[in-house]
Amino acid sequence: MDSKKVGLIYTEEYQKYNFGSKHPLRPLRLMLTYSLFEKLGLLKNKRVEIIKPRLCTIEELEMVHTPNYIKAVKKLSDDPNDRTFKPIAYGLGPGDNPIFKGMYEASALVCGASLVAAEIVWKYDDFNVAFNPAGGLHHAMKDRASGFCIFNDIAVAIKHLKKLKKDIKIVYLDIDCHHGDGVQWLFYDDPNVLTISFHESGKFLFPGTGEIKETGEGKGKGYSINFPLLPGTNNKMYLNLFRKTAPKLIEVYQPDILITQLGVDTHFKDPLTQMGLSIQVYRDLAQTLKTCAKEYCQNKWLALGGGGYLMTVVPRAWTLFFAKMLDVELENELPESWRQEVKEKVPYEETPYMLWDRGDKIEVELLANPEISKKMIEYNKSLIDICENEFLPKLIKT
Repeated sequence: MDSKKVGLIYTEEYQKYNFGSKHPLRPLRLMLTYSLFEKLGLLKNKRVEIIKPRLCTIEELEMVHTPNYIKAVKKLSDDPNDRTFKPIAYGLGPGDNPIFKGMYEASALVCGASLVAAEIVWKYDDFNVAFNPAGGLHHAMKDRASGFCIFNDIAVAIKHLKKLKKDIKIVYLDIDCHHGDGVQWLFYDDPNVLTISFHESGKFLFPGTGEIKETGEGKGKGYSINFPLLPGTNNKMYLNLFRKTAPKLIEVYQPDILITQLGVDTHFKDPLTQMGLSIQVYRDLAQTLKTCAKEYCQNKWLALGGGGYLMTVVPRAWTLFFAKMLDVELENELPESWRQEVKEKVPYEETPYMLWDRGDKIEVELLANPEISKKMIEYNKSLIDICENEFLPKLIKT
């Protein structure tokens, strides 16, 4: 049983990172997550420390983003109608990344929160994990916004850790349904950042990257690892692949710290993706990640949020991760007060009864299609073989 503290980086100011009520990435997810933590008594746990974030400075943002891009975000943030330049050149405008007033401050706050979380875990021995649920904006590139992400808080946190310790070794593990492309490309030639991404194959889903052959370049060759998954992959298949690959890769690499992006849009009902996982799987993933951090990463774990576009799924999934960080075993039931809150705030989604759902629906579908099921099992087996025969040997050599 761990007696160390768990930092939760949280503020109601997160609600300002808001692309509008019709956009899939609604800050309501964070509000309902915090509310569920509270109603389940997790925030009263003596190991929890709630920490307010701060705004990231321009200098800190410039560790990752170009001055021109930062300037453009700032200008549009002050005046969304500013057309002295083309916002579209920076990935901003109609579509995924609509311009909104105050977006610079809202994005800089998310970055600041991840930076604070990284600092806490790295500098203070009495913390072994910090969680920033607003973080995990993994698509943002050096000079443009992408996939709901304006600034790349993950890359900012990584760059900050590199300043704190020059030769620090970091594992960045991403379970979001979308490939963690921004982080991968930003550290593609860096052997001190091992990026591992489990995602729905880019053949079927944005951003279209994350193929097996994307393994890094230059000194970073072999330090970028991707597991592109088939749509409909279920709990059993996913867990089998994850347990047979992730812990081994982390153990061989021997990092100083584990950073995870905990997107939960792999859920079978998620409106933007086509995966087949249920909430139950996140309990098992949380346990594996906690064990990996403890055994192979000096018990240092920086956890960040990510995707997930069902307001009733994200809070429950992240609650399972947070409970695991605290070594708390929860009953599979939801507080009535939280269910009422969901009924009022999310009338367009079915109100859940249980904290976690099982993957029964997907299991039944796969039983009805044994041919598809067989193909998926074989495909996942091929990913495990590639890991054993290609990914691991390259890491061992170095």
